[in-house]
Order: sequence, then C-alpha cells, then structure tokens
Amino acid sequence: MDYNPDAKIVRDAPEPPYEQLAGILRARVARGDWAVRRPIPSESRLCDEYELSRPTVRRSIASLVNDGVLFVVPQRGTYVAEQAGEGESAKQNL
Repeated sequence: MDYNPDAKIVRDAPEPPYEQLAGILRARVARGDWAVRRPIPSESRLCDEYELSRPTVRRSIASLVNDGVLFVVPQRGTYVAEQAGEGESAKQNL
C-alpha cells in the first residue's frame, strides 16, 4: 500500500500501526525529507510525533532496515540508506 508522507496513523485501519508508520517513513524518504546518509528523527521523537509506543516505532524501523531503506549505527542513530540508482551502486551503508 502506498502512503502519503504527511499521513497520520489510523488506529482502526486494517493495517497495524507499525506497517502504517513504515509506509509513512518510506514515503518521507522517497520525498527527500531526509538526505542519504543523514539521520532520521530519533525513536523518541517519532514516538511523540506519531503517538506510538517505542516497540511499535522500533518494529517499523526494523522493517525499513530489512528492506534497505534505512540503516542503524549503534550508539549513533538511524540513517537513510543509499537507494538503488542513487550513485554507483546500492551498497550496504556502514
């Protein structure tokens, strides 16, 4: 399902909140809200912005990391990964 980058979480939607957030964050990356190899907002900030629990936000981020949209640097944060077609190759960023 395609999500609007400005969408809000719909509690009674058929998709669980973590899937909705993952779709919204994916759309924000695609729109260019955050530059490649630059951090996205912290888990805490995403929890506040979308009124979700930390485990839900973490599950969304894990899904996007698994899909190659984001990457995590321990003790530093979550960053936007280079997407296929953006540069020489879509390498694992670390």
